[in-house]
Amino acid sequence: MTGVRHLLALGTRVVTRTVTHTPGNALLHPAGALGVVVTVPADAQHAYRVKFPDGSEHSFLRRQLSVQREHQGGVSPAETDWWPYVQLRVVVGSRAFGLDTDASDTDRRGFWLPPADLHWSLWGVPEQLENEATQETYWELQKFLTLALKANPNVLEVLYSPHVEYASPLALGLLEMRSAFLSTLVYQTYNGYVLSQFRKLEADLRNHGEVRWKHAMHLLRLLLSGITVLREGEVLVHVGQHRDTLLAVRGGELPWDELNAWRLELHRQFDAAVQTTRLPERPDYARANAFLIRARRSMLEHP
Repeated sequence: MTGVRHLLALGTRVVTRTVTHTPGNALLHPAGALGVVVTVPADAQHAYRVKFPDGSEHSFLRRQLSVQREHQGGVSPAETDWWPYVQLRVVVGSRAFGLDTDASDTDRRGFWLPPADLHWSLWGVPEQLENEATQETYWELQKFLTLALKANPNVLEVLYSPHVEYASPLALGLLEMRSAFLSTLVYQTYNGYVLSQFRKLEADLRNHGEVRWKHAMHLLRLLLSGITVLREGEVLVHVGQHRDTLLAVRGGELPWDELNAWRLELHRQFDAAVQTTRLPERPDYARANAFLIRARRSMLEHP
């Protein structure tokens, strides 16, 4: 994981770390010249195109550039290798849901925790780490806990993934208390997201005569998961007996009317489940906060 970085966005102001010469070796721009990214490569192994105030453009690899705001701030967190501090890595997405094919990506999510001296430093730490090439995202622990307390589906699925690739002792402690994050907030977050997204699918059907079938499949899967959370107090990750039907949805084999009827029936079940659920109205904020404080303290003497 060492050295993984985000691709710079189009329009990012950058400072060059190297001198730019003409083919005849005449100086064009000194190291430290300011420019703007005008072309972004497909991946981190290829060059950016940078435009300078004089109108000239030149190509640079990422290691030859610094982001201006980071350059002005001194030693930047962007130069720090955060990846060794990942505490939990699990597989999510289609491979965890049981909806994968041979062509499916392997998506990994989890959380990381920085040493105290880096956390308290002038520059702070990023809220999340991403590696697009390997489909990985890790939230800093406080952000992770905050999202879990809000019943964010992506984060709850991390806590309940059946495929745990790595868990530190700290992460194992969090997994043992994962039920503390479940509450009837699931009803609002899951239901609200599905309703808004289905409206967009219906608009696609009206305006373009087709929908994103894979997206529809995952919305139905989310409803099924939400029903299970309210009924059983567990986050359903693997879709189990619903696999074949959901794959038929993804393949566009289920007529829209039939698909929508299933969606409405699942909404009715979701509405009924929230009336009888044994989950609390709110998650256990105090327990989550106590865990965060213990975790922070454990990193006081971390190298």
